[in-house]
Amino acid sequence: MIPSGQVVVFLLDGQRYALPLSAVHRVVYAVETTPLPSAPEIVLGVINAEGRIVPVINIRKRFELPDKQIGPDDHVIIALTARRSVALVTDSVSGVAEIPPDTLVDSSSILPYVPYVKGIAKLPDGMVIIHDLESFLSLEEDRALDDAMSQL
Repeated sequence: MIPSGQVVVFLLDGQRYALPLSAVHRVVYAVETTPLPSAPEIVLGVINAEGRIVPVINIRKRFELPDKQIGPDDHVIIALTARRSVALVTDSVSGVAEIPPDTLVDSSSILPYVPYVKGIAKLPDGMVIIHDLESFLSLEEDRALDDAMSQL
């Protein structure tokens, strides 16, 4: 099911993406990441978020975008999945947007082989790709991340 309602819109290389507002815990400026040995390649490391150790996921790698050095103007979205909290580094967060149901297109009809995209919203100011946070990590990556986090 494609989520309608409120989403947090963020930018990566000029493209707009979104997460359901209900999955977002908070947005902070980028902080230094501590490496996490034995973590999957998609994990940049970990950060301390309100006393909790949270893995930082490289969403640029997942979307096959060029690597970019994390800078002080970048934002980190602390999001909640069914299994864990994760931190997603973004170029910026533009805010909260309302996604009316009639603007949504199911991603399977446009991007059938991209499992981590839930849908696309066609808004007056452009398209927004709605990210499926629950399918972002493969089962193998999720297990490897569990193993790496257990060694902390």
